[in-house]
Amino acid sequence: MDIILHLGAHRCASTSFQTYMRQSGAALSGQGIGFWGPQRTRKGLFHDLPEQPSNSVRGRRAAGRVALSCAATARRGVAVLLVSDENMLGTPRRNLRARSLYPQVGERVARFHHAFGGRPRRALLQIRSLDSYWASLLAYLLPRGLPCPDAETLAALAAAPRSWRQVVTDLSCAMPGTELLVTPFERFAAHPDRLLQRATGMLFPPAAPADGPWCNRAPDVPTLAEVMAARGEDPARLGARSGRWMPFSPLQALHLRAAYADDLYWLRAGADGLARYIEEPEPDKTRTTWPPDLLERGPTADDTDTRRVAQDR
Repeated sequence: MDIILHLGAHRCASTSFQTYMRQSGAALSGQGIGFWGPQRTRKGLFHDLPEQPSNSVRGRRAAGRVALSCAATARRGVAVLLVSDENMLGTPRRNLRARSLYPQVGERVARFHHAFGGRPRRALLQIRSLDSYWASLLAYLLPRGLPCPDAETLAALAAAPRSWRQVVTDLSCAMPGTELLVTPFERFAAHPDRLLQRATGMLFPPAAPADGPWCNRAPDVPTLAEVMAARGEDPARLGARSGRWMPFSPLQALHLRAAYADDLYWLRAGADGLARYIEEPEPDKTRTTWPPDLLERGPTADDTDTRRVAQDR
């Protein structure tokens, strides 16, 4: 049985992809494709795997639990098992506390790789522009108790040296023998069927609904303002009254987009042989099918300046 890991990342349409997979379960099972999503992995299956176990016995039990589940799945005739859980990389709150992009991803994913017997044939990482990634993550956490970030936090996130290139490098080291594919959120968010096709090699994956699924999207400014007002905070701190929230200053956002441009340049140049970067052809045609606010902070007129800054760095 082939094992394929869909690692996320958070705020990169992972929940939409998982919803698509569950909705397509009957069609996929008929083609020998099985699916484990968070509804299974977070109910004890991955317990003691992400963090360093307190003792070796707990670590062996955690790996054994995954091995037994894989064996049972293979006995049911599943030829390809796709496992999707973005928490394999880390968690949004941990990223924010560290003010860094998945700082412990190598150690975490190495434990998952070991638990699957070193057998994952392929792993997928979906990435997005860093300004919209952090903005979406902050908007997601604010209704869940996060205070509105202060200027120091935003400055630290904008100046953080770690970007997707470092994440990809850590993942490659953590999963020897596993092919690592990297896809851009900006191209694949609206097309979970194409992502499944790239992951498994299916010629004719189940078609994705034309109007979605759009799941777990970041709340807009009016929604965040209501949340802040309800808990006694000043909504004016959001700095806007409508649309998608962008907490960074124009200069900070430009710096983050330039870092992402550098990441894409490195990936397109071959990523030092560590990963394979996949972009769909004719992206501008597919992009017109997205809801206009999907990207929350899409390409703007500053893109030309971003590329120029990226070249100068």
